[in-house]
Amino acid sequence: MTIFNLGSINADQFYGVPRLPGPGETVAATARHTGLGGKGANQSVAAARAGARVAHIGAVGMDGGWAVERLRAYGVDVRHVAVTDQPTGHAIINVDGAGENAIVIFPGANRAQDRARIDAALAEARPGDILLLQNETSCVRDTARLARAKGCRVIYSAAPFDAAAVREVADHIDMLVLNAVEAAQLAAALGVAGDALPVGEVLVTHGADGAVWRGDAGIVEVPGIAVTAVDTTGAGDTYLGYFAAGLDADLPVEEAMRLAAGAAALKVTRPGTADAIPARDEVEAFLADRKT
Repeated sequence: MTIFNLGSINADQFYGVPRLPGPGETVAATARHTGLGGKGANQSVAAARAGARVAHIGAVGMDGGWAVERLRAYGVDVRHVAVTDQPTGHAIINVDGAGENAIVIFPGANRAQDRARIDAALAEARPGDILLLQNETSCVRDTARLARAKGCRVIYSAAPFDAAAVREVADHIDMLVLNAVEAAQLAAALGVAGDALPVGEVLVTHGADGAVWRGDAGIVEVPGIAVTAVDTTGAGDTYLGYFAAGLDADLPVEEAMRLAAGAAALKVTRPGTADAIPARDEVEAFLADRKT
């Protein structure tokens, strides 16, 4: 099977800071580096490193060839990544000594998706394939609707969070993925209880505390794995990419969540985003060590 991903591709510009700056405050950075990022790219890399076949649908600018090649090197199919006249998206990421971050995103080419290119990419989709979506690109609702019509399982990560965007796409997705703060915000916006969100499956991540999945089969809770965090950027994307790869391989939800928890825990011990996502054998070794 294949995991399709209509997802963002960013140049992540990292700045190590002693603390995250407050309003009006200037803080001197102690380190700087640039790497591959964007929620979409991170999720595609994670799923590919977990062993899934992944086809990324996205866009970069004339300055983004390096990002496409980096995705290809990680095993992602990049035939459906376009080069546009918009600059490649980028993010400015401040990371403090505890691994917490503050992020500013410039969407750039991520908001220049083309319906004809998306149609061509999903012409290859088959029933049982998975489509991943986030809020960092354009054409999300139309893509979800098309994939559903083809029998794909549509998994939507509601980040960066926007309640209106969730309402727009909710009728066309199978699984909604949020962190705990986003889940509370959405429940308040919809006027429903947190366990009554209007989607068949809901996955709520709780950072280091693990995640909870709700669906027709009931509720599955899998705790996080305690590690010393260096950089939490991209941890949720790593989790979702590995989780989707687990589902694609027909793992039970609980096993897919354990695999994802191991991948996310390993990722936060390393600085960076896509380039810091561990390979499947590393994750399995890490989880095996936790059992002994």
